[in-house]
Amino acid sequence: MIGTRDRGRKVHGVSKRSGQQLAFVLLLALWAAGLAVVPAFTQDAGSMADEAVAPAETPAIQTMFPHSSETRYWISGQANFIFQTHPPFYALYSGTNSLQPYYEKATSRVLTLYTGYQITKSIEVLLDVEEAGGQGLSQALGLAGFTNLDVVRNPTLGEAPYLSRYMYHQVFALSPEKTEAARGPLSTFSELPTRRLELRFGKFGMSDFFDLNSVGGDSHLQFMNWAVDQNGAYDYAADTRGYTFGVILEYQSPKWGLRFAEALLPTVANGQDLHWNLRKANASNVEFELHRGFLKKKDGIIRVLAFVNNANMGIYQVANDEYLANPVAPPDITNHPPQVTTKYGFGFNFEQVLAKNILMYGRFGWNNGKTESWAYTEIDQTVQVGAGFVGRLWKRSYDRAGVVFVSNGISSEHARYLSFGGLGFILGDGGLTYGRETIFETYYTGHVWRGLFLGPDLQYIVNPGYNQVRGPVVVPSFRVHLDF
Repeated sequence: MIGTRDRGRKVHGVSKRSGQQLAFVLLLALWAAGLAVVPAFTQDAGSMADEAVAPAETPAIQTMFPHSSETRYWISGQANFIFQTHPPFYALYSGTNSLQPYYEKATSRVLTLYTGYQITKSIEVLLDVEEAGGQGLSQALGLAGFTNLDVVRNPTLGEAPYLSRYMYHQVFALSPEKTEAARGPLSTFSELPTRRLELRFGKFGMSDFFDLNSVGGDSHLQFMNWAVDQNGAYDYAADTRGYTFGVILEYQSPKWGLRFAEALLPTVANGQDLHWNLRKANASNVEFELHRGFLKKKDGIIRVLAFVNNANMGIYQVANDEYLANPVAPPDITNHPPQVTTKYGFGFNFEQVLAKNILMYGRFGWNNGKTESWAYTEIDQTVQVGAGFVGRLWKRSYDRAGVVFVSNGISSEHARYLSFGGLGFILGDGGLTYGRETIFETYYTGHVWRGLFLGPDLQYIVNPGYNQVRGPVVVPSFRVHLDF
């Protein structure tokens, strides 16, 4: 067990026993509220076929306005609002980057305009404008698996609209046969060759194309925690808002797919400016995708991911050794001369149909954990397993519900660094009694009318920030989502 650095051992918030009782009561109350809200919605018009739902065959998302499948251009939009709060919870001490143990509330919003234009039947350009505002609980600090993926972690960026994506996309046919494709913000083509190469370059989110999961991968209609919707150990290339510049080359066939990306990393950990000198900073990513599941005669997808990042990252053991040699001030992972170090890791991701309208999914992720967490979050190992339920199961075609369990961890060097009082870009309680951060999340998303969806979410977090002397904490949420 990692020792604590108590800084006066001041107890904040409520007692641990009363915090656990309150968390349990709120957990039951919000789950009951989620069930009670179902019959209040207007029932969906029409019916869907009563058959097993494959990951790619869930009902199409409803929108406020219809979208043509024949035009050469694409225009759509979305608005996502998430309200979150947490009651007081037990905390033996708190530090600079802690989740605050007192009552908090916060509201975030993300507004996006998606546009696209087909230059030819195989070439298109895409451009999106986005505005992100509001804030996260405790300025999105104190949790490795933070409760809201929509939150921008740097409030100084402001709320002015910005170009989130602009990219060139070309499809090279490798077979004459074609298959239907769902048009959307990332591809306006209504059909694609069954065997093909795809080239993309420009500005995009790495999570737009890597580590996808139709059951746990969308903070606008599914889970909200960023260690649930994405692989927490995948330190993928991104600026503070979650975007990067790069190139992606992808091969797809009916049985399997393979994609590779080379992208830019930020100049500093979780920074907004990207490093354009690839000799000093770069990110290589590769993912294999098998278009089948583990169960015979039931659809599924299996993905295996690997990444290598090279950047000016600090090394936890070096920072720890410097602190032990002169323990005057806490260790500082950023206090080192310019250097190029490497972080590498891999991930596993699956979706599996279990029964009619019931899908299971899971992820496993690992990175070497020796070099500084750089772009996404402070997680070195993660495992999650969950299930998604399609509303056809209770005769509401466009509703969704889900439940998931996540366990996150960090390397021994990373844990020692935090125990000595070191700060990462997300974590830093001033001390640490290490324990894995475990998260339980459940949600319900109800379809109200056309492109309007709303519903509750609940997260229960044990050992927030890997600290056994803080928490547990319960975070109830409510979401309003519109698709245009």
